Amino acid sequence: MTNLRSVTDHKICGSRLSDSAAPSVSISEARRRSEGGYTLVALLAMMTVLALFAMAAAPSVQQQAQREREQEAIFRGEQVADAIRQYYVNKSRMVGGGSPQALPTSMDQLLDGIPVPGGSKNRQILRPSAARDPLTLEGEWRYILPRSDALLDFQQSLLFYTNNVIPQLRDPQLASLQQFAVPQMIATNNLGVASAPRDTSSVDADASGPFVGVASRSKRDAVLTYYGIEREEQWIFTPLFR
Repeated sequence: MTNLRSVTDHKICGSRLSDSAAPSVSISEARRRSEGGYTLVALLAMMTVLALFAMAAAPSVQQQAQREREQEAIFRGEQVADAIRQYYVNKSRMVGGGSPQALPTSMDQLLDGIPVPGGSKNRQILRPSAARDPLTLEGEWRYILPRSDALLDFQQSLLFYTNNVIPQLRDPQLASLQQFAVPQMIATNNLGVASAPRDTSSVDADASGPFVGVASRSKRDAVLTYYGIEREEQWIFTPLFR
């Protein structure tokens, strides 16, 4: 009798212990799930904040990238302008100044350089990297021909930028080039407001022949200004107005 009671009592006690442990395990598991849910919500909130910061910073990053490309375009464009100057001065000795025949007709001619007197190799006047426009994927400069509308518009914008002060040529040997490439620059009194340049990029995009400068094919509004001009396609790099 005593043994049966002890066994029965043992089973009853064991049953009570297992029943009391079950609610404790259930509460702990629920607490862990609740904490995991709060962590997920906090993570999503942080990711949302980071995404908002990234979206706010994106325009300034894009603007800075465009600014750097424009700085490089001006640097390269002015190198092309100087190469045109050197090519014209050298070629005019052979064909005579004031002639379109002294101007280059392709970028390859500038890359080939000019002959060195008494030498067997040409002197480099243009780096290969400068022969490419960094503002477009194609990288092809647009040729600006003498007396073209784009050149005349650039001349007018330059006069407005300099407050009607006609710039002096840095190289006197270019005087003959300026005489036939552009009309004579005459100061006027009605430059209080700059007139809107004509959209000539589509007209002379594929122009060929002797060129006196280059311009980008990009049609974007510029971050920088070049002689006060705010459109990338209207920046003209030529030795005539430097």
